[in-house]
Amino acid sequence: MKQSRMLIPTLKEAPSDAEAISHQMLVRGGYIYQVSAGVWAYLPLAQRILAKINRLIRQQMDKYDGVEMTAPILLPADLWQKSGRYESYGDNLFKLEDRKKRPFLLGPTHEETFTTIVRDSLKSYKKLPLLLYQITDKFRDEERPRFGLLRGKEFIMWDGYSFTVDREGLDVEYDHMAKALRAIFDEVGLNYKVILADSGTIGGKGSQEFSAPAAIGEDTIVYTDGGYAANLEKATSKFTEKQQLGKPGELTKKGTPGAHSVDEAAESLEIDADQILKAMVYIAKDGQDESPVMVLMRGNDEVNEVKLTDVLDVDSVRLANDEEIAAVLPAHAGSLGPVGTAGKLKVIADQHIKGMVNMACGANEDGYHYINANFDRDFTVDQFADVRNVKEGEIGPDGFPLKFTNGIEVGHIFKLGTLYSRAFKAQVLNKQGKATDIVMGCYGIGVSRLLSAIAEQNNDDRGLIWPTSIAPFDVHVIPVNVKNDEQMKMANEITAALEDEGYEVLIDDRKERAGVKFADSDLIGLPLRITVGKKAKDGIVEIKLRRTGETIEVKQEEVVNNVHILLKQAASDQQQKD
Repeated sequence: MKQSRMLIPTLKEAPSDAEAISHQMLVRGGYIYQVSAGVWAYLPLAQRILAKINRLIRQQMDKYDGVEMTAPILLPADLWQKSGRYESYGDNLFKLEDRKKRPFLLGPTHEETFTTIVRDSLKSYKKLPLLLYQITDKFRDEERPRFGLLRGKEFIMWDGYSFTVDREGLDVEYDHMAKALRAIFDEVGLNYKVILADSGTIGGKGSQEFSAPAAIGEDTIVYTDGGYAANLEKATSKFTEKQQLGKPGELTKKGTPGAHSVDEAAESLEIDADQILKAMVYIAKDGQDESPVMVLMRGNDEVNEVKLTDVLDVDSVRLANDEEIAAVLPAHAGSLGPVGTAGKLKVIADQHIKGMVNMACGANEDGYHYINANFDRDFTVDQFADVRNVKEGEIGPDGFPLKFTNGIEVGHIFKLGTLYSRAFKAQVLNKQGKATDIVMGCYGIGVSRLLSAIAEQNNDDRGLIWPTSIAPFDVHVIPVNVKNDEQMKMANEITAALEDEGYEVLIDDRKERAGVKFADSDLIGLPLRITVGKKAKDGIVEIKLRRTGETIEVKQEEVVNNVHILLKQAASDQQQKD
């Protein structure tokens, strides 16, 4: 392929708003172009990479009898109203109307659509298991699009859906998809972790997330050297109830003027912050019903709202506002506590405050706290549970210290069970002739996000360094002087010889200075560069490995054999890097 015929608008400087390395490099390298905030065009080089990623996905789907199809992007709102997600999905949903004022949405995911199709198409268990998938655009109205392709309004996604007659069948399909995602991410040279995850707006009771460690990642990965890994929303630490010594003291109210935080209250009361019993009021929403809940937490621990939502078994939780607090308690946030709340609201306490004695807590009167507050005597707790965020350095469930790192979510798999099939009455007749709800799983890879994650992990100060499996071209041939007939003749012969062997070659036939060509070549990041320069008259060229910077000089007739060897070496170097 002639570079003069490609659209590769390289830039010397990154956009001023580009925070992520991948954002900077993909724009500078001429891979993507911003049409609007969060909306990107994939230019020819990026399109070639995406095609290779999609091919790898299709190969894995073929292995597990996955069948490709395409569902519409424009969806009638009543599908999502039936599942309850039309409202619960929130402001991220693109909503619109047709000319007859009928409500529609742009699909961010397709559980409802696929469930409906299967419901109307299958009636017998004999047609199951079934695995359907698509690779298509998705839409989410991100409030703050950022980081290039990592958080956009429009993105490319592979989403798959399995349909089985029972949960044993779901387990098989789920395990197959876990293996498929591992194989895909291994093949593209991604460094990733498989972690326990929250199912979020997709739903279901079990899920795993595939996350690529990266400084710019917006997710927090909690892991240990023993193999435990989870995102922060699901991470747990080893819990041992501690019994504190000491006799319960007399409950006493003390003034704490101006103390609105745990640290300020601890300073005013001259006690350790971990002896403070922090109380917060949350509003738990279940369907259309909302109710206040008090959450008790030790000192400066933080409430994990995902865990709290699971413990309460509700749709969502949020902090109560001043008016909602005033409806149940006569104080503002910062002076709240459990004493005297019996019968007013449910009280959930984190398990780490079990066994504590003589705690300090808000007195439900602005500017006052109690000291020597104790369980059972002064207040009661409806339920103890793990509802806190773990902290780095705590001992994980496997006995190893917890470590934190940032990560980019690139894949997610879910055990949906009958969540959607029940809502849409998707049933088949089982072996006994009885109607039974279809059991579902769903699976996804953010294809465009994966492109960015790979770029985020594979670059240096000169540009991108693509793994050999997905590089847009295998080899970059650069004749230093296109006006030199000898150099151009050799460059064209080398390009033809490599293409005859099945290699993808980009030849820089532009009338540019050598320095510009080399800078662009490093920026684009193809695995191998062949420079045809002054030694062309002697039949010699230079081959350079992009990842290591290693260079060798070879005779023209030896180029094909050396490219074969060096590309294998490049793939090996990538594996060692991972």
